[in-house]
Amino acid sequence: MTITGFDSTGQSTGENVLPPRQVTAADDLDAELIALGGGVKPVSPAVLAPVEESGDEQAIQPVRHRSWWRALTWRDVVAISTFVAVAFFVTAPLWLNLDHELRDDPQDQAFFEWMLAHGARVLTDGVYPFFSDRLNYPDGVNMMANTSVLAVSLPLTPITLLFGPHVSFNVFLTGALALTGTSWYLVLSRRFVASKLAAWVGALFCTFAPSMVSHAGGHPNIVSQFLVPLIIWRTMELRVPRRALRNGLLLAGLLIWQAFINLEILFMTAVGVGIYCVVMALVRRRAHRGEITAFLRGLSVTAAATLAALAYPLSVQFFGPQSYQGLAEFVRNFGADLGSFTAYASRSVAGNSAVASTLSQNPAEENAFFGWGLVILFLGLVLWMRRSATVVTVGAIAIFFAAMSLGPRIYLNGINTGVPGIWAIMHSIPVLDSAVPTRWAMAIAPMVGIVLALGCQRAADLIKSQPHARGPVRVAMITAVAMALVPLAPTPLQTVAMDPVPEFVTSGAWRQYVDDNHTVVALPLPDSSYPDPLRWTAYTGHDMRIAGAYALLPNQNPQNPADRTAIFSPPWRPTSGLIASIRQGNPIPEVTDARREMTLADLRFWNAGAVVLTPQPRDIEMLRTMSELLGFRPTWTGGVWLWDVGAIVDDPEAALVADSKS
Repeated sequence: MTITGFDSTGQSTGENVLPPRQVTAADDLDAELIALGGGVKPVSPAVLAPVEESGDEQAIQPVRHRSWWRALTWRDVVAISTFVAVAFFVTAPLWLNLDHELRDDPQDQAFFEWMLAHGARVLTDGVYPFFSDRLNYPDGVNMMANTSVLAVSLPLTPITLLFGPHVSFNVFLTGALALTGTSWYLVLSRRFVASKLAAWVGALFCTFAPSMVSHAGGHPNIVSQFLVPLIIWRTMELRVPRRALRNGLLLAGLLIWQAFINLEILFMTAVGVGIYCVVMALVRRRAHRGEITAFLRGLSVTAAATLAALAYPLSVQFFGPQSYQGLAEFVRNFGADLGSFTAYASRSVAGNSAVASTLSQNPAEENAFFGWGLVILFLGLVLWMRRSATVVTVGAIAIFFAAMSLGPRIYLNGINTGVPGIWAIMHSIPVLDSAVPTRWAMAIAPMVGIVLALGCQRAADLIKSQPHARGPVRVAMITAVAMALVPLAPTPLQTVAMDPVPEFVTSGAWRQYVDDNHTVVALPLPDSSYPDPLRWTAYTGHDMRIAGAYALLPNQNPQNPADRTAIFSPPWRPTSGLIASIRQGNPIPEVTDARREMTLADLRFWNAGAVVLTPQPRDIEMLRTMSELLGFRPTWTGGVWLWDVGAIVDDPEAALVADSKS
């Protein structure tokens, strides 16, 4: 494989070059990953014969080239079309049944529909983007400490306003998959490999790996990885001399954009790329002395611009209202089962839901699940291309990420081995304490995709250099790739009919009872098991404020005030705890005057205007209990049982008494 300065025929591009010399392993890295010159395309390696290259110790003179979108060929269009087609195939149940929701993670779908409505409100009403009291009143929700996806919700505002947040969510999820595939393909085919087919294979896996399809079941922010390949590419470009300002600002723009999609993906990308760059700097320090200086100059520009733009949002995230300090310990213990790496995910054609459920926390966190075929192929490709510093480094980072994903205790096929993982000494480190360890396995997928692309390219080059071996090499590579990837082919997401937004909300009847100074209190308060009220307020464009939330909120434990770890629902209150207990099937306690006083205090804390209950499991028990607490019975209106409590809440002299009719 030749270095920048020669085209694919081995002829000079016309630049002044030093005398040719033998290719070294360090130089071969450059051609496999990215051309040093900003506009020169890397070319294919000659596998067996020694290859000569131009000396890149000289100043690099990038050549002009057509923009990517102007250079698209019919093969590119076909490749991009496949990503769009598979994205629609995976999300088809959501499009074909607009009254359905995701089966495995409906709470996160409702959460992101609420976030999409928030982004629209930021544009239409000019509200503060980093905090909202439309959920969890009066404490509110820190939008930066949650996944606000402002970089997506703002551009999708027209769709949210025209078709509603439910349709906007479908566009978000489908578009995330299609754009991620397109981005990986363009970067791989323009900067990593010469073969369009190799780029397509790598991009296809990066986009529709089992972990990606798993997270598509409720986490569109995580599958929105279309900036990751661009960040990798622009990071490598930092080493181009005399372009520190331009390259630094371009990378900074991508980092800022990604920060408002998902910080977890940005952090994992930064760790992986950072390790890679350090290793490559050591490998290439003698042959390419000027690269480190140029890289650091560009990186300093990136750091300055990124920190300037993100300093305030990050200060809100870590120190603003409703900020928290790390995830709860049980979440930090979520590790990938060692047996899951060779198993198949529930959404893969070869997968089995029963088996997958024993090896993961839930269907949306099947982050490993590469299958035996791909594990063997990946290790085989690393061994085959072991003379490449790039491939060996990427393989080592993948193994390191796999080790971190195992969590603080290593499990094998659902059994705790008692062996501590390396995460045991890392999960309490600030910033790392906000990471879910099992998701480090998800970050392996792009590395596998890159190695797949490089391996297919190496096979294509071998076929060209040894025509007599064309048949065996082609059959061997196609067979190996097919055996590894076909069992991992995705299946469509599973959906179920969702409870419709009550007419009480859709008709605007709620406005008769609740103004901008009062809230709707749903029974039970929204949480991971009952997220429907989030969809109600999203439907109203956040005009309706509600108590409670399904979101990441700081723990407020009176017995341990120092505990500020995140919980997924508001802190316990007597009334919300009582209703939640009844819904879970627990016995109904005696309603006393003391309980009525606590209920009134809770209603005043929430500044409730109306308490509503929709038909659901154990609704009769909840209805009777709430009626006894309030001292009067509800009215049925617009598909909900309604208690009008505004007058009681606003009257400081009011008290709750038992219903004389009961």
